[in-house]
Amino acid sequence: MKGVLSGAMLVTPGGVWRGSLAYDDGRITAVDAGSTSAACAQDLEGDFLMPGLVEIHTDNFERHLMPRPGVRWPEMPALLGHDAEVAAAGITTVFDALAVGDTDPDAMRSQNLEPVLAAIHSARRSGSLRADHHVHVRAELPAPNALERFHPFRNEPLLGLISLMDHTPGQRQWENLDQARTYYCGRKGWSNERFDHQVREARVQQDRYALPHRREFVAFAADRGLPVASHDDTRVEHVDEAHAAGAVICEFPTTPAAARAARERALAIVMGAPNVVRGGSHSGNVAALDLAREDLLDVLSSDYVPGSLLLASLRLAEQPGWTLPGAVATVTVNPARSVGLMDRGELTEGMRADLVQVRIVAGHPVVRGVWRAGQRVG
Repeated sequence: MKGVLSGAMLVTPGGVWRGSLAYDDGRITAVDAGSTSAACAQDLEGDFLMPGLVEIHTDNFERHLMPRPGVRWPEMPALLGHDAEVAAAGITTVFDALAVGDTDPDAMRSQNLEPVLAAIHSARRSGSLRADHHVHVRAELPAPNALERFHPFRNEPLLGLISLMDHTPGQRQWENLDQARTYYCGRKGWSNERFDHQVREARVQQDRYALPHRREFVAFAADRGLPVASHDDTRVEHVDEAHAAGAVICEFPTTPAAARAARERALAIVMGAPNVVRGGSHSGNVAALDLAREDLLDVLSSDYVPGSLLLASLRLAEQPGWTLPGAVATVTVNPARSVGLMDRGELTEGMRADLVQVRIVAGHPVVRGVWRAGQRVG
């Protein structure tokens, strides 16, 4: 598959300029300024041409698998719906975040995920997927069944990232118990009595399981050479613990102190794109833009809204000290590098021809074309 895209505003590592891009056999073969004489060129009419977006943490697949509490959707329709949504958002590489471990036996994270993995492989073999799918396992360390639910992933070739989580109320993301109560009682419909009981039970399980499970997951990742991410670090001690475990990514630090500690230890700092779009955290934690102003943001993740990734990068580009290429890097080359993918994320010769055509309409990005390895998928 070969082609030429012309008349585009190319977002390159060195700046933004009007030009053309050629690709062949899935790779970028030329990036040139000015017009082109190629007869087969497709005119992008002045739209931006960016690298395809790289998403390393999205819960969107889980949302399709269980669209309502207790409602399990068939794996293949869920996957295809999720895939269509991320591709429409300009995401060409996606790490499907699948969490393992929960105290609720009916929760998505307590289910056997072998059929989910089988669906991903089946869809890849048949060429049914628009995006390039990988797997990100989110390990809930205090959950008694975390290791049991991780078992199907032990020989999974698509596994590319493990994050270590601990959602025990009273610390990390839920250090503010009032915020935690609002979330669990509001979104999940818990009574205040159930919330109080769950808090007490969660602390018991944390004491019993969190440390041994952490050791198990860290050892597995080290043995397989997989990158490890911490999650919701609040204090410097949390970052130190993650760094000692070999983590290379700090996901969603909740305080400036934790983000600064991550920067000092050379961990890639991931923040939520919805946090940028909304202007703050839904959990009452640090605003992503506040960290961006301190140069404490490397990667954006769409988390629970795929369409937020591109929009957030443009909002970031408006901040003092940021440029459009620098902001776009947080959703392309930076996340790719953080998980060891060195072949994508930039409009340079030899890189994968993962591309997204974007037009700005009334201040909002509109995705008008998506190519994965040179093949039009959106």
